[in-house]
Amino acid sequence: MTVGKVYLDMPVNYLKGVGPARAESLRKLGIVTARDLLFHIPHRYEDASTISPIASLETGMDGTIIGKVISKGIIPTRRGLRIFQAVLKDESGMIEASWPGQPFLDRSIEKGDIMLLTGSVRFFHGRQLQPREYIQLGKDDDDVKGGKVLAVYPATEGLSFKVIRGIIDQHLDTLLPLIKEYLPEDVLRHAGLPSLREALLMVHRPKTIAEGTRGRARLAFEELLFVHILHRRANALKREKRSGTAFENRRQLTSALKNALPFTLTNAQTVAVREIVADMVSDRKMHRLLQGDVGSGKTIVALFAALLAMENGYQAAIMAPTELLAEQHFRTFTTLLEPLGIEPVLVTGSLSARARKAAAARLAGTEPVLAVGTHALAQEAAVFGRLGFVTIDEQHRFGVEQRAAIAAKGESPDVLLMSATPIPRSLALTAYGDLDVSTLDERPAGRQPVTTVMRPESARERVLQFVARETEKGRQAYVVYPVIEESEKTDLKAATTMYEQLSAGAFAGRVVALIHGRVPADERETIMRAFRDGKIDVLVSTTVIEVGIDVPNATVMLIEHPERFGLSQLHQLRGRVGRGAEASYCILLGGVGEEAAERLKIFVDTDDGFEIARADLRLRGMGNLFGEEQSGEATFRIADPVRDEELNIEARAAAERLLERDPGLTAKENAGIRKVLSARYSRALELFRVG
Repeated sequence: MTVGKVYLDMPVNYLKGVGPARAESLRKLGIVTARDLLFHIPHRYEDASTISPIASLETGMDGTIIGKVISKGIIPTRRGLRIFQAVLKDESGMIEASWPGQPFLDRSIEKGDIMLLTGSVRFFHGRQLQPREYIQLGKDDDDVKGGKVLAVYPATEGLSFKVIRGIIDQHLDTLLPLIKEYLPEDVLRHAGLPSLREALLMVHRPKTIAEGTRGRARLAFEELLFVHILHRRANALKREKRSGTAFENRRQLTSALKNALPFTLTNAQTVAVREIVADMVSDRKMHRLLQGDVGSGKTIVALFAALLAMENGYQAAIMAPTELLAEQHFRTFTTLLEPLGIEPVLVTGSLSARARKAAAARLAGTEPVLAVGTHALAQEAAVFGRLGFVTIDEQHRFGVEQRAAIAAKGESPDVLLMSATPIPRSLALTAYGDLDVSTLDERPAGRQPVTTVMRPESARERVLQFVARETEKGRQAYVVYPVIEESEKTDLKAATTMYEQLSAGAFAGRVVALIHGRVPADERETIMRAFRDGKIDVLVSTTVIEVGIDVPNATVMLIEHPERFGLSQLHQLRGRVGRGAEASYCILLGGVGEEAAERLKIFVDTDDGFEIARADLRLRGMGNLFGEEQSGEATFRIADPVRDEELNIEARAAAERLLERDPGLTAKENAGIRKVLSARYSRALELFRVG
């Protein structure tokens, strides 16, 4: 069904060429209205205006061609590599295109397809093109006759980028006149950027790639500008009197803990403790993020803060994302606090009725207590008598509502968020808005670096023998895969299949277990407990163990298809080993392409999580750093503060100028900004208060 008059808030299913089925697919991309469709921006362009005739391609050059697939097939090699090859033809001649290690393309590329290919030409039994990029243009080349820049849109299953491009192109001339500018003219002029209407035309129908990039810059700029406005307004709220508990630094329990510790705090830990204490003794409610690399000692810092609250007669709570991690913290605290005569209380969903009742009684009292638990601490049943301090571990694993719920348990408890995902400090300050940031960038003394190596597929047998020898010494190992099950769409080894192969082969006679995201949560916890307790020799897994428990006896992390993981993800996985006194190893196994090998070399050459995070951000972009679970709203859809650094600086300066002359954005010329902030970021200031 379609309607006559088109308007921006019209449900997309009423647009011509959409309908219910396509509307459902578009909804998966976040496209619900005609406005959403207009702001669905291409993620890249292919320059079909510089197409080379196939006959003109020479060995050693880069080229872009358009041709029809006239034959195709999979070629096996003696080394076991399977190569998909296709022969393409245009009016000038033919050329063979080769995709090593991608036999699955045989299922999606068909004879008769018109394709645009960009890549390098080499000589291998004749001229051969090795595509870096390819686009299937369908069965005709109407799109590129005469040459043009092709927009490639984010797509979804059942809805190709070409169909999306067709829908957008069909309605662009109708929708663009409905767009009204909301940024003041002087802001755009100062930044040297086009109007919103011009920018949308540029991104959807660019005459050149540079024009498309310029249009995208305008849209990225506005996102960055709005976020900086929100941050400045959040910080203005922060400067207002935000009452909290003014603790007194009595140095009773905190000094006793420092004297009882079997190790010395690092300089970074000492600085972080001082920053937190300074917050807690002020009369302003603390909102601080403590971020640190794997194994940097965040938990001990949090314990000092908890004891400061307790020596002032208040209760403290530390919330972890899993029961296993909560139990680990509980055991650690129990050992460390025994000399101080303090017994923590554990609060999780699986406690017996008797233990739950006893825990509830301790929480409801007014005596100082350290509660360690899961999200059960934030549930309605958990009632605190005098909560003064809250730590939320792996804070990105909790939604803002859970974080707000635990923080609301006391009158105005100080809140410390912790994250083991290193983010460069300058970016962390942008990412977390109304939070102060403390950073742990030192490894505690005694921690051995993990030996990290990359091994080709041909070394598989030797690698597995090495892992087996480690288990014979009584050590334990992780073997990680990117997918749970094998698929026709890829040639990736999968956790379930390899678990069976490894159990019967390389690790026969050893206790091998399998864990992945589809294993029920309680069963996962049982398996991880058994691994922690040394009852399992080899744990075959997906990335569900990325942030996990401390198993000092685990000395090997074997990661297959490492090219399928981000650098920061690999670093988190590596952090599962090297936690004991024994030498530990992280082995990347599999044949990877030249580009992936360069990226993985960064990981192999450094164990500095912050340096890896910088590299990952440069290579992969921001991703979902501000995703819904973290902030409640997707802050950036187009902008990337790392890639768009200069644009980000200009946006920050523009936000400062705007708010200096109109702090409340009440002026007539700022009405558009006010309206967009209200519509697009309706809950942002509330969420900034949560952190």
